[in-house]
Amino acid sequence: MWKGLVAGLAGGLVASWIMNRFQDVWFTLSENSRGSVGVRVEEQGEERSTNDHAEEQDDTTVKTASAISEGIFDHKLTIDEKRIAGSAVHYALGTGVGGLYGAVAEVVPEVTSGAGLPFGAAFWLIVDETAVPVLGLAKPPTKYSVSTHVYALTSHLVYGLTTEAVRLGLRRTLL
Repeated sequence: MWKGLVAGLAGGLVASWIMNRFQDVWFTLSENSRGSVGVRVEEQGEERSTNDHAEEQDDTTVKTASAISEGIFDHKLTIDEKRIAGSAVHYALGTGVGGLYGAVAEVVPEVTSGAGLPFGAAFWLIVDETAVPVLGLAKPPTKYSVSTHVYALTSHLVYGLTTEAVRLGLRRTLL
């Protein structure tokens, strides 16, 4: 189980990064297809296009980081700290869930069926569509357009596929 955990942690970390790169490409293509230039924001030294969902997603990770910082450390984050902390929340969640997935895959190999796509879809449904709105970190799912849901689901499918590919590769070759 420990080997699966380690492989899953690595898979989740890589998948979180790949998910961000996929979203960058999605935004670029959607901007080009509309013939408009999107708003750019700086995120950890990288430029990133935004739309309603991306801003909401950034707000969600920043809200989570702020709640942790204020609740545990009694520290209100500065604007610069929020940028870093929001990314830290994204990567910590993606890495941690990947580790859980890798550990479970050792005990219940059926979770890996579908090359990680069902895992990515479940992650999207549980976190984006359920937990985040229930915790008051985002609007209810009915307040977002279908295209926003498609974007979010597709991003999580990329995450699941990447997590499984890295996990499987590490388990077969290194661990």
